[in-house]
Amino acid sequence: MAEEHIAERLLRETVGAVHTEDLFVEALRDLVKDEVKAYIRARLDANPQLKAEIREAVRELMEAKLREAYAFVKLAKSGAKLGLELVPPAMRAEVTKELARIIEAEVGAILERTD
Repeated sequence: MAEEHIAERLLRETVGAVHTEDLFVEALRDLVKDEVKAYIRARLDANPQLKAEIREAVRELMEAKLREAYAFVKLAKSGAKLGLELVPPAMRAEVTKELARIIEAEVGAILERTD
């Protein structure tokens, strides 16, 4: 009897947490998005020149984003060099080693995530 009571309570809490109305609205929103995407794709397929133009613009945008990321890397490198210039000469070797260790660990973590 107690087991049924626990099961009923779990079922009620689970169903209450799901919020059926939210699921329905979200599913409906996804269906509308799928229809809009299908409409746009059909229009693009009917106009290969426009499709190629959009593809080229997206390629240029991705290239620009990569250039921006590269510029930030260069800024970080310059900032690290400036920081090392501000460190007293007696501490510079120690700080440089520690900085290299941190950068190596971060780059290693990034490379692991991309595999």
